[in-house]
Amino acid sequence: MEKLLKEGEVNKILCIGDSITDCGRRDAFYPYGNGYVRIFRDLLISTFPEKKFEIINKGIGGNTVLDLHNRWEDDVIYNKPDILTILIGINDLHRVLGKNELLEEYIPENFRKRYNNILQRTVEKLDCKIILMEPFYITIDKTDSFRGTVLKEIENYIQIVQEMSNKYKTYLINLHRIFQHHLEYRESETFAPEPVHPNQTGHTIIANEILKIFKNE
Repeated sequence: MEKLLKEGEVNKILCIGDSITDCGRRDAFYPYGNGYVRIFRDLLISTFPEKKFEIINKGIGGNTVLDLHNRWEDDVIYNKPDILTILIGINDLHRVLGKNELLEEYIPENFRKRYNNILQRTVEKLDCKIILMEPFYITIDKTDSFRGTVLKEIENYIQIVQEMSNKYKTYLINLHRIFQHHLEYRESETFAPEPVHPNQTGHTIIANEILKIFKNE
């Protein structure tokens, strides 16, 4: 792949997803949130002082890939990012396991269809480099509990993100595997108070993984 960052021009980087991306960016922590997007911005500036950046956070808490599909033109296509990161999927799975009345919209088959649609629109309308991130669940619970069920079923959504990355030749961050590796050495609350929403340590891990892609290019 060609270099991620352009020389002598502003690099517009748009991050989109659910609450993990949002992190208060529409409220007290406007405009970047207080999660991985802000940390990534700080790391990027400190790592590449000679480069110019514009960071846009378009995360919205509670979103599914259907929500991204419905706001893609306004939030992504309109902004014409040079680099796009996407982190979505855990809410789709929770809608299904929670037997949401519209759960059919969120099953893996429809997750694949919606994800494919937003990526297809992106490559057709934008000259944009894309970084996909796996949905993740920070637990080691493999029992028949709710956490154990999520840990098992999330693999279906992870596989789809991997398929999309292969199909559209995107960058891919294996976040779920990365967190599972960390859990071999430290307890889950080191990274998150519950399995979905990382604390600052967890967000720092995400930000560092995005930064690695920029540093390796």
